[in-house]
Amino acid sequence: MSRILVGFDFSSGSAKAVDLAIDISNRVGLDLRLVYVKEKNQDETPIREEIERRNAGVAHLLKGIKMDYVICEGKVAQQIVEQAEIAEAVLVVVGTFGMSGFKKNRIGGNTYETITKCPVPVLTLREDFNFNKALERIVVPIDSSPDTRQKVRTAAQFSKLFGSELHILGLYSDTNSTIRGIVDGYVRMVDDYLNKHEIKHVSKCVNALKNITNTTLEYAEQIDADMIIIMTEQEKNLNRILMGTYAQQMLNLSTRPVVTLRPVQVNGLAK
Repeated sequence: MSRILVGFDFSSGSAKAVDLAIDISNRVGLDLRLVYVKEKNQDETPIREEIERRNAGVAHLLKGIKMDYVICEGKVAQQIVEQAEIAEAVLVVVGTFGMSGFKKNRIGGNTYETITKCPVPVLTLREDFNFNKALERIVVPIDSSPDTRQKVRTAAQFSKLFGSELHILGLYSDTNSTIRGIVDGYVRMVDDYLNKHEIKHVSKCVNALKNITNTTLEYAEQIDADMIIIMTEQEKNLNRILMGTYAQQMLNLSTRPVVTLRPVQVNGLAK
């Protein structure tokens, strides 16, 4: 049976991830599974007792769904990915600075490796995520890469779940008219898809010649967005090589939850 998976390690960030995962699980009617990756030879008993204590504390939030957990041993990212496959997960939720080994304001290797290897979308959020604000606006950046539109289906699913408005942001990362034409064409295709499925949205194309991450984040700030949905890789250019991958930059800098998908990924939140 399909589930939603949460990487958990007792950090405040991973606790927020559990809260959000419960909300999503309730909305889609899917059970929830927590994954704790312990250190080699670490005593499992106190871990199990603490997880069960915490789960009991949030049991009243579960609306017709079940929440269980697994404790495994090994490399964190590898175990998260393996458990996602075992559970037939449709989504993995992690705290940006949870899952052990994170430095302040920098995404850690565990989370980034999970994102790049996970077969399903990964939702990351910071521990200061505001649960009191509705998920009203979601930014969906579109560039000239062939796989850029693959995120749209997942974006549409989140829009339906939360009643959110999608903001399709076409990114011109080059002055070349052919490249810009590709972006324009992709944005029109996305508009057609969203109109067909009656998803409320707005579309806009902007120059992103210096850095597409900063341009996306500036736009998200302007509209007070509540989430950003990206691919693990965006356009490849000199800025990306010098500053790190698009996903790394986005996850390091974004104060908003980010959903990341690997290219050619087909799993999603659809029931």
